[in-house]
Amino acid sequence: MVLKIQKMNLETALSRKYIKWAAIWGVWTLFGFFFTSQVALQSQLSENPTPFWRVLSWQLFSGYVWFAISPIILWLGKRFSFDDGQWKTSIPIHFIASLVIAILQLGIDAYVLPKLGYMRRYETASYFEIFKIFLLVNLHFGVAIYWGVLGAQQAIKYYRKYRERELRTSQLEARLATSRLQVLKMQLHPHFLFNTLNAISELIYRDPESAEQMISDLSDLLRMSFENLEVQEIPLKQELEFLEKYLEIEQMRFHDRLKVEMSISPETLDAGVPNMILQPLVENAIKHGIGPRSEGGQINIGASRQNGNLALTVSDNGLGVPFGDVANLSEGVGLSNTRRRLRHLYGEGHNFGLNNAYASGLIVSLTIPFKELRDGEKVKDENLSGAFDAVQ
Repeated sequence: MVLKIQKMNLETALSRKYIKWAAIWGVWTLFGFFFTSQVALQSQLSENPTPFWRVLSWQLFSGYVWFAISPIILWLGKRFSFDDGQWKTSIPIHFIASLVIAILQLGIDAYVLPKLGYMRRYETASYFEIFKIFLLVNLHFGVAIYWGVLGAQQAIKYYRKYRERELRTSQLEARLATSRLQVLKMQLHPHFLFNTLNAISELIYRDPESAEQMISDLSDLLRMSFENLEVQEIPLKQELEFLEKYLEIEQMRFHDRLKVEMSISPETLDAGVPNMILQPLVENAIKHGIGPRSEGGQINIGASRQNGNLALTVSDNGLGVPFGDVANLSEGVGLSNTRRRLRHLYGEGHNFGLNNAYASGLIVSLTIPFKELRDGEKVKDENLSGAFDAVQ
């Protein structure tokens, strides 16, 4: 298996290398055609225009000589880069190299191009005379080509570094967001545990049997919560199973004083929701809405699909917010954690609001994008280790 993976990696690397040099060859070919069109058009002004194919042979040959020299330029660009203050040494080296390589390329052109019909009026001239003409006319252009190839290489290198930094930054941001989510979720576990233990402590002497049953239910709750410790999103039906277990504990405390009604659309049961998103909302309704009332009250939990979104509501007919001043409500751990988790998970793609009920009580509503999770599917935290680092 390892050898197969290594072979695939080698084939991928070779494929990329072939593509890279095919692209470089294509660029030099395009340059050949570009300069051919220029020279061919200029030759039309002379008394004896040069055939297009002949001009093309000159320009392509010259371009392919540069293509053959390109590996040397690229190697020099890697060996003598401009990073970390190396430019003071690299610039003189590249300046000398550009002169040497330009002279080398012109020397090859001066030897071959006359054999292809170039500079026919100098047919009787010696190689050194033709070479001298090439140097006088094209040396600066050859040096410019060297620096053009070098500049393209450096530009691509810095662009790749920019993309790598951008990718690394986005990965760090994603890890930070995951860590924050994990911290927020881990705050819910002790908060929920302590509140449940307080509820149990109220019944230990007054109703030992109920207290014992509550401890058993709490054990089931803790097992369910720890099974999903690394999970951010679970199907709604699984969230409701956890919530029902929690409500069993609370109904032992309140007996007939607490009534719960659920209105769950069947099509929403497989929708993904943040893990432990409903429990703190229900706990808040019980603690601040139903608990203080001697006659108790009712909590309504709803779920429906609306325009591609999942709408969840938790409402109660309890005391509500004093003076109906929802805007200045001081939120506890449950509500504030819920608000921040939703913001981290969905950004601007969610709504979370508190409103006064018509008669009494409070309505907590949230809307998130509808995303169906297949049976048993969960969305896990890929950067859990980073989350624990953040907690520590």
